[in-house]
Amino acid sequence: MSDRVIAIDGPAGSGKSTVARALAQRLGWAFMDTGAMYRAVTVAALDAGLDPADTAAVAALADTLTITTRPRVTVDGRDVEDEIRTDRVNLAVSLVAANADVRASMVRRQRQWARDEPVGTVVEGRDITTVVFPNAPVKVYLTASAEERARRRGDESAQSVARRDAADTSRDASPLRQADDALVVDTTGRDVVDVVEEIIECLTSQSS
Repeated sequence: MSDRVIAIDGPAGSGKSTVARALAQRLGWAFMDTGAMYRAVTVAALDAGLDPADTAAVAALADTLTITTRPRVTVDGRDVEDEIRTDRVNLAVSLVAANADVRASMVRRQRQWARDEPVGTVVEGRDITTVVFPNAPVKVYLTASAEERARRRGDESAQSVARRDAADTSRDASPLRQADDALVVDTTGRDVVDVVEEIIECLTSQSS
């Protein structure tokens, strides 16, 4: 349910996964990595020999997949945790994530997982506060300098991160954008614990 969701958005390398995991652990809530879901679909599409730009074929495949993201990312029972950050996936994932039908399929799953979770859920991604959980009581938009984001994503170059930014903000299906009521947090040079504390303060003020 959206009243038990903390939604965290932001561009690549802004610290979403690290902060969201730490926040979920601190609260004793579940953690949902939606970006890993799109990467898992990308792995499956590439392994099936599909062109990531073939929207119909990739969407049809996505609907058939069983995906888990915890404790590790799996597709149809196969562990793909180590594959989802490889160069071949980095180059193709933006096409898959821009596929409107794939996004619709993943959003349905994300909402269902949150509904089924007996405790709260911390969800991170690139359309979580605006599309997936627009009614979440706490919305956070993480950002960081371009240099910091490229440094954090050691598996991607600054050029790759810039390409991802352009693709994420300009796609037709659920583009990355900052929700009007989101708490904006610049994570450049900041400790994860410090960022988590700021979000918890926001959560506390919302519930008081």
